[in-house]
Amino acid sequence: MGVAALMGAAASVRSAALQSAAPAPQLAPLQALAALPPFDLELGSSAVLAIIFIALLVWLWRWERRRRQRLARIQAVTGCGFDHVRDVLVPDGQGGSLHVDFLLLTLRGIVVIDLRDVAGNIFGGDQMNEWTVMNGSQRFTFTNPQTGLYDRIAAVRALAQDLPVEGRIVFTARGRFPKGLPRHTLSLESLSAEFPVSDRMTVSDLLERWTPPWELLKNSVSPSRLAVPRTVV
Repeated sequence: MGVAALMGAAASVRSAALQSAAPAPQLAPLQALAALPPFDLELGSSAVLAIIFIALLVWLWRWERRRRQRLARIQAVTGCGFDHVRDVLVPDGQGGSLHVDFLLLTLRGIVVIDLRDVAGNIFGGDQMNEWTVMNGSQRFTFTNPQTGLYDRIAAVRALAQDLPVEGRIVFTARGRFPKGLPRHTLSLESLSAEFPVSDRMTVSDLLERWTPPWELLKNSVSPSRLAVPRTVV
């Protein structure tokens, strides 16, 4: 075989090798989409509706749980009194009014309740202007609620005639005081122990004396739009 024939054979081999190594041609985008299986509209709609339904069920469950917790808190407070009013505005004697979460008629007279739902460890004291809350990675402060409680007690006393008046700042179980409770501060669980309810028959004379000024106080307050309790997460 001549030199020319050998060179031609080698060129043919190289050409065949290059053709075999070349990548397969890519499908155009429209061709690739056309190659996908058809979309089942009915199945897709059913999946979307199922997701919406599950999300709605979760929302309703959370809403019902919060509602039950709120009702349980209200019952825990109002169960400590012979009578009560909730979420009212009390005249402050200066042309304004103060929101009060609860007014209870108890064996010890009227109790002003400031209910707080604060989550985390709370560090506060009688002489501190700001109380600090630490809840995991969160850290924030809120104004010492004692001053506001004293103002509410004074406003109620101005309307209660000879009825004794005191007040408490009540925190739900979500809040903890590692360093101890400040003055006039209670947990919701201990409220009933401090203000136990006796049988009405055993204190009928006392209630008879206290009913007129209590009714006068109830007639002097007006409904408030503020919700209870004030929640801090």
